[in-house]
Amino acid sequence: MGERRLRARPVSAAIALPFRVGARTLWRIRRQLQRVSLTLDQARSGTVPALPDACGDGYLIVSLAEASLAPLLADRPGLKPFVRQRYPRFFASLDLGFDAYLAGFSAKSRSTLKRKVRKLAERCGGTLDLRCYRTASEAEEFHRHARAVSAISYQERLLDAGMPDGEAALADLRARAARDAMRGWVLFLDERPISYLYAPAEGTTLVYAFLGYDPAHADLSPGTVLQFEAMRQLMEEGRFRLFDFTEGEGQHKRLFSTGEVACVDLLLLRPTVSNLAVGWSLTGFDRAVAVAKSLARHRTLEGLARRLRR
Repeated sequence: MGERRLRARPVSAAIALPFRVGARTLWRIRRQLQRVSLTLDQARSGTVPALPDACGDGYLIVSLAEASLAPLLADRPGLKPFVRQRYPRFFASLDLGFDAYLAGFSAKSRSTLKRKVRKLAERCGGTLDLRCYRTASEAEEFHRHARAVSAISYQERLLDAGMPDGEAALADLRARAARDAMRGWVLFLDERPISYLYAPAEGTTLVYAFLGYDPAHADLSPGTVLQFEAMRQLMEEGRFRLFDFTEGEGQHKRLFSTGEVACVDLLLLRPTVSNLAVGWSLTGFDRAVAVAKSLARHRTLEGLARRLRR
């Protein structure tokens, strides 16, 4: 475990903690928390965040390496820990070279990816219309096309995770582009945007920040095709070292990754009656959802087994 420690700023804010089933949030409870998010490099090195004393109701620590959990709790014995989720934080090394990267996929996955690319290319008239945006002069065009897709994507409608809108978001995009600290891609079909990906940079690491696709073209797998071709471009370019798929699990992230770090999202709460009620409520709800999912999978497998026995 690395010894470098991340020092969080003593700033807390009202954070809505979701009671979530899959992609759907049923309700939220607000607590005054300081959010501490670890970068990929910090998670990989086992950074233990040094938490200041003033923290409102406590802390929400995102993407803490699981190996750093015990040392962190030993530092803060007066706070009550609640693990919200455990997950692998996936990443991809961009300095492998695309041929070596592709060789890391199973034969079935390689065949499936190439088939999807070919299918969409044929629908585009023989060549994919994928455009990469990286300069300040291209920022406004990228933002316009990305917002057009985001507005109709399930990421924005169901997860509230769409490409940010407004002048402040556009100004940030321009500033990042001006210092070569972002990449954006838009995939077009018949001159209409159908998928986008926005990845800001932290040093030589690109961060998988916002993405979406037009559900009307889901049969063409536009998000998968865009990611595949974006990885090809990044490895040919050689500007960045890592692609960080950030916290949370998913088949898409697993497919395109080359490595992972076991991480947790952790609530550290002051042990007041109201805080403990919130923590135990979230924990109980999460466990109930996990049990329900497990039972649903079990019943599905039992049903399949019965059909096979007939």
